[in-house]
Amino acid sequence: MTKISELHRRWSKDADYKEAYDALGEEFDLARALIEARTAAGLSQSQLAKRMNTSQSYIARIEGGKVRPSTDALERFAQATRTRLRIVFEPQSAR
Repeated sequence: MTKISELHRRWSKDADYKEAYDALGEEFDLARALIEARTAAGLSQSQLAKRMNTSQSYIARIEGGKVRPSTDALERFAQATRTRLRIVFEPQSAR
């Protein structure tokens, strides 16, 4: 069986694949940051949803990258996980 990492390495040689993958990079970064903050706070998706006054399915969708949360939702997320929301603009060459 072929490993995902091997497939990704092979597919990355294709310009269309690489462009699509790179375009999703920021969404993956956000999803990863949300999951890390929630788990560091020791919360399940259901517990976090309750603190945010929303549904567990919404938490799953934002952690899965299926929904882009609003700034308001990110602020509530930060408050619920006892973290601080920071938004940073960096030059594109930094990626």
